[in-house]
Amino acid sequence: MARPPSVTIYGIKACDTMKKARTWLDQHGIAYAFHDYKTAGIERARLETWAAQVGWELLLNRSGTTFRKLPEADKADLDETKAIALMLGQPSMIRRPVLDVGGGVIVGFTPHAYASSFA
Repeated sequence: MARPPSVTIYGIKACDTMKKARTWLDQHGIAYAFHDYKTAGIERARLETWAAQVGWELLLNRSGTTFRKLPEADKADLDETKAIALMLGQPSMIRRPVLDVGGGVIVGFTPHAYASSFA
């Protein structure tokens, strides 16, 4: 019998989208580990791996308050190196949730994307 993939959901506990994603996982009986950026931080290597898989542009939450409050100089000339540095310094700038399913990554939450990953 195949072993189910390990599942980790990364984000911030109080985030509404995180709550929706965790509820979906719970309702579908999918066991997961939860990694809270606010309390546990995030490693550069993990961000770099995700950026290689899905692109730093998808990972960086430009619509959030934290990003919008940055000085214009910090927002100018963004590239992967600068974006990763921003996300390391302020993990709330990482789009949420990031779901790691056996090494595959889903950024954000939609029921359809989650269902496809566990079909």
